[in-house]
Amino acid sequence: MKKYFQSIVYIIFVAVTFFAIATAIKSYKNPFSLYEHPLVWIAIVGLVTVVVLKEALNIVAQQKAKQLQMEKDGIQPEEVDNWAWAKKIIDKWTEAKAVEEEDEIILDHNYDGIKELDNNLPPWWLYMFYATIIFAAVYLVRYHVLGADNQEMEYAQAVAEAKRELAAFKSNSKEAVIDAETVTVLTDAGDLSRGKAVYNLNCAACHVADGGGGIGPNLTDEYWILGGGVKNIFNTISNGGRDGKGMVAWNKTLKPKDIQKVASYIISLQGTTPAKPKEPQGELYKEEGQAAAVAEPTGEQPKDSIQ
Repeated sequence: MKKYFQSIVYIIFVAVTFFAIATAIKSYKNPFSLYEHPLVWIAIVGLVTVVVLKEALNIVAQQKAKQLQMEKDGIQPEEVDNWAWAKKIIDKWTEAKAVEEEDEIILDHNYDGIKELDNNLPPWWLYMFYATIIFAAVYLVRYHVLGADNQEMEYAQAVAEAKRELAAFKSNSKEAVIDAETVTVLTDAGDLSRGKAVYNLNCAACHVADGGGGIGPNLTDEYWILGGGVKNIFNTISNGGRDGKGMVAWNKTLKPKDIQKVASYIISLQGTTPAKPKEPQGELYKEEGQAAAVAEPTGEQPKDSIQ
């Protein structure tokens, strides 16, 4: 009865494993990806576990039967090598010659008493080597003959798919996604108040509370190092200034909503009169539609700056 139950469990796991693999192959681009279809790997692990347990139970049953037979034959258990099966497996997978048989494979090479033996390569190593050859042949045919997608193509496809998913999310999202392309200037008093609070907490140390500039440049004039306007200011705050010179990126610290509010508050500082305004830095910035003016950068470029 126990053996019958074991067989039933074994058959069930085999069926579930093949069903899971077939489902994955049908539904997923990469059916053996643990992240895409974990049930496949759960089924495989379960099948392997059942096989191992089944074989272990068989070995235990054989050992018990062997002990009963030994008792009938009058053989003492201590006279039997219980690890003979393991030694047999090791000998089979290594094909190593016993010390007593080394004379059969000794070579004529002799250096300072050191002799060389002509041992065969271990079967386990040979099988792994054969497996790499098979893998290389399959890889060659798949990617260089049949033209399957390589890593660059898969990356391009993944990026394109991510962009499509992002576009779909933006179109279906109840709340607008804020980035440098979609950001707009906020004029609500509550939004500007929040922007001011975030500015005073994070930006005032370099740009001074009234925006007149300290370590960073003056934010109240029309001169900007990385461009003015809400899109440029949002991008600069989010991604940081120039490499090695500008301020750090705040996109890991501040949410897009708060960055939008800070950018809107900075724009609201335009035309105000700070207590100690710093000299203009960068170039004169005009919004599209306004007359463009060309101005040479003035002053030393700051180490940390929003502009």
